[in-house]
Amino acid sequence: QVQFVESGGGLVQSGGSLRLSCAASESIFSIYGMGWYRQAPEKQRELVAAITTDDNTNYADSVKGRFTISKDNAKNTMYLQMNSLKPEDTAVYYCNALPSEANGWHPLQWGQGTQVTVSS
Repeated sequence: QVQFVESGGGLVQSGGSLRLSCAASESIFSIYGMGWYRQAPEKQRELVAAITTDDNTNYADSVKGRFTISKDNAKNTMYLQMNSLKPEDTAVYYCNALPSEANGWHPLQWGQGTQVTVSS
């Protein structure tokens, strides 16, 4: 099964930036659309950014204009550039395939995620 390893999280001040990376164990980015998700304490996991196999992107309103999703198929790596961070962005960030026919309309196995903490 494909595995994901997220990295790049950390503690930053409001207004700071982080670049998250998602390494996939297989070459799947040409097969699956991909997304970055986040989960804050006591909240459901939410999709914040998505990228299709042909590099079309979409963002949640809460991060639009601040976050940029990208991927490098050859490196099996996806990225999330996070600028102008706010305390509300504090969460564990995960990557996964978007539900589609290719994955039976379910996410693949979740990784451990990477913690992003934004201080006031």
